[in-house]
Amino acid sequence: MPVNIYRVTPDGQENEPIAWLCDDEWRLTPQSEALTAWLQAEGAKLQPDCYVANIGFHWRRDALSGGPAFSPETLRQMADLGMSLYISEYAGFADEIEQPQLIR
Repeated sequence: MPVNIYRVTPDGQENEPIAWLCDDEWRLTPQSEALTAWLQAEGAKLQPDCYVANIGFHWRRDALSGGPAFSPETLRQMADLGMSLYISEYAGFADEIEQPQLIR
């Protein structure tokens, strides 16, 4: 799942899609960098409201510690917009190669 940015709407209504970044990218660092770049380029066009940026990622096989960090400026911009950050962990590894299914 790439980065899904949407505006939260009142109960009973569908949330409003805003942006979809990093199609088919499951590594956390490129997604966080793309979100930061998108906010710098597009964030000023949004009016403060209730938004969500949801980053869905797979684990890194070589992970030891650490990971991406958002700067205070990026976090401030998100807060000023009313944007929550969801970090959704999915099973599997970012470097897994899908094996084709054998048809019998």
